[in-house]
Amino acid sequence: MSPALPDDAPPTHDLIGIGFGPSNVAMAIALSEHNARVGRQEAVTAHFFERQPRFGWHRGMLIDDATMQVSFLKDLVTLRNPSSEFSFLCYLQSKGRLVDFVNGKSLFPLRVEFHDYFEWAAAQVDDMVSYGHEVVAVRPVVRDGVVEYVDVTARSGQETVVHRARNLVVGTGLRPRMPDGVERTERIWHNSELLSKVDALDESEPSRFVVVGAGQSAAENVAFLRRRFPNAEVCAVFSRYGYSPADDSSFANRIFDPDAVDDYFTAPDEIKRKLMDYHGNTNYAVVDIDLIDDLYRQAYREKVLGSERLRFLNVSRLTDVVETPDKVRATVESLVTGERTPLDADVVVYATGYQSADALGILGEVGERCHRDDQGRVRVGRDYRLATDAELRCGIYLQGGTEHTHGITSSLLSNTAVRVGEILDSIVERGQQPASSQPRLAADEISTAL
Repeated sequence: MSPALPDDAPPTHDLIGIGFGPSNVAMAIALSEHNARVGRQEAVTAHFFERQPRFGWHRGMLIDDATMQVSFLKDLVTLRNPSSEFSFLCYLQSKGRLVDFVNGKSLFPLRVEFHDYFEWAAAQVDDMVSYGHEVVAVRPVVRDGVVEYVDVTARSGQETVVHRARNLVVGTGLRPRMPDGVERTERIWHNSELLSKVDALDESEPSRFVVVGAGQSAAENVAFLRRRFPNAEVCAVFSRYGYSPADDSSFANRIFDPDAVDDYFTAPDEIKRKLMDYHGNTNYAVVDIDLIDDLYRQAYREKVLGSERLRFLNVSRLTDVVETPDKVRATVESLVTGERTPLDADVVVYATGYQSADALGILGEVGERCHRDDQGRVRVGRDYRLATDAELRCGIYLQGGTEHTHGITSSLLSNTAVRVGEILDSIVERGQQPASSQPRLAADEISTAL
């Protein structure tokens, strides 16, 4: 058993989650279902902190006709517990749309609808979360040289609260990636903020947009801006000849299977690299073939009619972006000839992807006790628990930022339901062991680096 805590100790939980996006919502649901099965004596207590004032998942990208790229069966629960009351199908039933959805014969809901499902699920476990609270510090609680707890400090306005945890689950999501030297402004956007900023342009009658990137979000942005502003030119800039189709064939999709995580985790470095090379086209810088075909048809129709508003500046890159009071001067360089062409636009949108937040950045002194490989990446066990000094017995688990150890599904929805079940199993199993007997991660529990 853990040592008794003083009467003035902060509220103590078996688990504190940092962030409350889809991954930690799924974690809260798994906890809720576990506690309902085992009863109060064996329940896992938990609390989550989320800096947003309410649940939100890429709200700036919820274009009204954009669909999910994963099956609705890869929701927050189904692959872990097909009978869960938190499934997408149960959501549809509660909204009175189950039969209508089935009649549509599609595995891929609208992104807006799946976001509403996430909100519906999050609302059912919102007794576990403090919205509008940003975690600002994580400090070890040291007793006799051993850290079995950490104190998590969260701030909401002028209020500061401290909670104590036996385990942390870090699910802080992804951060928009911009090219080096390019800062976001009122006229230079990342695609993640598209919908939050586009309404401000309605009265200005923009004449030209430049969209940088060759992935799904870039293509969706091009289609949306062309539709939203019927008098504006939309220029797509990318280094390829055209958009590349996503490989969503049945065999290739096995890279997203739960078993594929085991394969990747135990594979030698060389095989890890090959797997990513072989199957990167299932997820990275690729576009749904239907959208590719639709954009091509629109561009060809405009060419026939002599009113070209869609321009594809392929085999090119943006080399310079300078904002003026009322425009953005973008310089497009041909990768073949090196010729540079200035292009004045009302807005430049960078659809240049995301990157994981530094997993240890928020952990402070606790992070200094976590191990990294020779390339500076965190060392992680198969159960998503960070490898740490022996004295740090508080479990720290990652939801994201583990692509180098667990493969392509690290930050994707495909494996979320299974991943949270594995993390919960690890927390429960370790909680049943005396603290003094809990082992460090053995060598065969830690993936080799890419």
